[in-house]
Amino acid sequence: MALEWVVLGYAAAAEAIMVILLTMPGLDALRKGLVAVTRNLLKPFLSIIPFCLFLLMDIYWKYETRPSCDGDSCTPSEHLRHQKSIMKSQRNALLIASALVFYWILYSVTNLVVRIEQLNQRVERLKNKN
Repeated sequence: MALEWVVLGYAAAAEAIMVILLTMPGLDALRKGLVAVTRNLLKPFLSIIPFCLFLLMDIYWKYETRPSCDGDSCTPSEHLRHQKSIMKSQRNALLIASALVFYWILYSVTNLVVRIEQLNQRVERLKNKN
């Protein structure tokens, strides 16, 4: 089960790096290439959404089927294992949320950059007309 979390972590990191590179000032020379690469990667990265939903259902299933450890019914080692399981579920839910938010931000920023380029081209054409 750990491999899918590693894949999701790498995907979220790649999305974050692309967002940083697209929004970083001073990279105007590279921006066209970055926008082209990002636009081509948006469709494959769309598969993150159903993947995150699958992982979220996995967390929910583990939460529902987890044995409860209330009061004195558990040994200290069982109680510790229960607490670790809860912490891992919370960490994984945070990873899912960050991957989805980074995808949304990447999609929005890419569309804004493309729209700004189109408007700049329109302004240049209007300046050349006059």
